[in-house]
Amino acid sequence: MGDLNVRVVNTQKQLNDFTKCLLRDVYLLEQMLEEQWFDTEQMHIGAEQEICLIDKHGKPIGLAMEVLNDLNNPDFTTELAKFNVECNLQPKPFHGNCLRDLESELRDQLAKLDSVCQTYDIDFLLTGILPTLRKFDLDIENITPLKRYEALGKAIMKLRGKEYELRLSGYDELNLKFDSVMLEACNTSFQVHLQVTPDDFVTKYNSSLFLAAPTMALASNSPLLFGKRLWHETRIALFEQSVDTRITSEHLRDRSPRVMFGNQWLKNSVVDLFKEDISRFRVMLMTTATDMCENDFKNGVSPKLTALNIHNSTVYRWMRPCYGISPNGKPHLRIENRIIPSGPTVVDEMANSAFWLGAMTAFDDHYENITELIEFDQVKSNFYDSARNSLNAKFRWIDGKKYSITDMLKQEFIPLAREGLRMRNVNEEDISKYIGIAEERVETTQNGTYWTLNSFNKLMKESNKEEALLSISTSMESRMRSGLPVHLWKLADHEGIKKIHPSSILVEEFMTTDLFTVRKEDILEFVADMMDWQRIRFTPVEDEKGKLLGLVSSRMILRHFRKSVGRKEGETTVADIMIKDPVIIAPEKSIWEAMRMMKENRVSCLPVVKNEKLIGIVSEGDFLEITSTLIKILNSTKSVHE
Repeated sequence: MGDLNVRVVNTQKQLNDFTKCLLRDVYLLEQMLEEQWFDTEQMHIGAEQEICLIDKHGKPIGLAMEVLNDLNNPDFTTELAKFNVECNLQPKPFHGNCLRDLESELRDQLAKLDSVCQTYDIDFLLTGILPTLRKFDLDIENITPLKRYEALGKAIMKLRGKEYELRLSGYDELNLKFDSVMLEACNTSFQVHLQVTPDDFVTKYNSSLFLAAPTMALASNSPLLFGKRLWHETRIALFEQSVDTRITSEHLRDRSPRVMFGNQWLKNSVVDLFKEDISRFRVMLMTTATDMCENDFKNGVSPKLTALNIHNSTVYRWMRPCYGISPNGKPHLRIENRIIPSGPTVVDEMANSAFWLGAMTAFDDHYENITELIEFDQVKSNFYDSARNSLNAKFRWIDGKKYSITDMLKQEFIPLAREGLRMRNVNEEDISKYIGIAEERVETTQNGTYWTLNSFNKLMKESNKEEALLSISTSMESRMRSGLPVHLWKLADHEGIKKIHPSSILVEEFMTTDLFTVRKEDILEFVADMMDWQRIRFTPVEDEKGKLLGLVSSRMILRHFRKSVGRKEGETTVADIMIKDPVIIAPEKSIWEAMRMMKENRVSCLPVVKNEKLIGIVSEGDFLEITSTLIKILNSTKSVHE
C-alpha cells in the first residue's frame, strides 16, 4: 500500500521542490548506512494480502468502501478498484513459529472480513486474476474514490499521453485498447517481505532475482484473462503493460518499463537501486508532508524518507527494495517479493512464502556469488519462461545447460528451502507442512494454473465459455473455504450454475466478439460470399477506427439480388443497402434489456457498442446458449428438490 495523501505534480515549482526532497532523502539514506543506523538485531518477515470481493455469482462487486467502513480495522485498506481490498499482516521475527503465526493471523483477519461480507450477501476470493472479470468491470467509475488512485491514474496518462494497446499471447491471444490505469486492478498478489541487513542486501537481492523463476513456477495460478488462456501467470505481463508509461512512438529509444525485473545485477549498495529509479523514472506523485525528515535525522530520530518512499511506490520492481522503521525505532531494509499471486488458499500462499524465504536464507551458503556463475540475461530469461509456462518451463542452470524446472525444484530448490528454514530455527513441524505442500504440488504437477486450465478445458466440452468461467470462480471459492491445498483439488464442476439468476446475465457475457465486419465501400458480391462462407446472418459495417456505421443482413442482400434480376445496374456497395442507424446496446446491459429491445424494435440482432466502438453483436442465435444455461439451472434445481 502506498501513501494515500498524495497528488499529481502540476507545476514545475512543485516538481522542483519535491525533487529536492527526494535527493535529500537519498543523501540521508547514505548517511544512515555509513553511520550504521540500521536494525540488525532481529530479522522480520511480513506480508500483504490482496483480496477480490465477489457476489454470489462469482463476479466482482464494488463494495470495498462499504465493507471497509463496517470492518473498521486498521490492518485493512483500499486497493485501486472498488472490488479489491488489502490486508496488511504484522511483521514476525523470522524464527520459531513465525510461519504458523502468520497463517493464523491471516485466517483470523479473513474471518473478520467474511463476517462483514455476509451482511452484504457477498463473498471474497483469493486468486491472482479473477476468472469472471469482465472488461466493463475495469471502467474508470470502478476506481476507488480516493485522491491517491485518482492522482495515479492522471499521472500515468499524463506521462503516457494516450490510450494504450494490451497485447498478450499464449494458447489464445488478447488484443485490446485501454485508456486508464484500471487494468492493473485485474491483479491480486500475496506480497512477502523479508528484512535483511545492509551488509547482506546486495547478495540477498541478487539471490532474490535468481530465485524468482522457481518461485514463479511453483506459485503460478493466473492463466485466464477475459476468457483467454494466456501466460501461466498472466499477472506478470498484464501488470508490466498496464502501468507502462513509455511512449510507443519512441521506438528508437531503450527505455525501461516502470514494472520490471531489472537489467543487471546489483553491485554496490541498495542506494544504487533508488538512484537508478530516480534517474530513469519521472516523478508521478508528490506530497507536501516531507519537511520533518532532516530535522528527525539531526535529532537522532529515524526519518521516514517520505519522498523516497512515495517515488519508490510508483516504480514496480518485481523484487522491490523497501525502507522502513522497525518497532524499536531503528530504520531497516526489506526485499518485497511481488511475484506471488493471491491464493488459491491461505495454506498455498504460506507454502509459496516458506519456499521463497527458506531458499533465500540458504542460497548464499551454497552459491556465494551467483553473479559470477551465471549471466543476468539468463536469469531474466528464466523468470519470463516460468511466467509463461510455470511447471512446464525450462531453467538455465549455472552449468549453462537447461533443465526441467520441476526437476530443479525437486533436486535443488525445495531441499534448499527446507535447509534455509532450519537455519532460521523455524518450527520443524511447520517446515514439514509447508515445504511438504510445495513438494507435493510439484510431484502432482498441479499448481493453481494447471487446475484452472484443466478445469476450463473440461468445462468447455460441457458448456459455453461464460458458464465455464463462472463455474471455475464458484468452484475456486468453495475449494478455498475447504482449506485443502490446490494440488488436492478436484477439477471445477458446474455447481456454480445453480447460483445463476437470469437477471444477472449481462450482454458482454454472451455476445459474439469474433466478428466478421465490412466497410461501406465494399462491393455487395464480396459481402454476400463472405456471409455465405462464414454462415452468418448479420454483418456490422464499421470504419477504419472501429466506429459502427451500419448493419447488413442476409435478408437485405437476398432482397437486393431478387429485385435486380434481369436488370443492368452499376456496381452496388454496402452503403447502398445497409441500415444506417441500427438499434444498438451497451455491453453492461442485462439479458432482459436485450430481449426487450429486440422485441420492441422487431430486430433479430443488436450490435454491441461502447464509446462509439463496435465490440460485439447479439443475435437470436445467442439466446439459444442462454436457454441452454437456464434449462441446466432448472434441471439441477429440480434434482436437488427431488
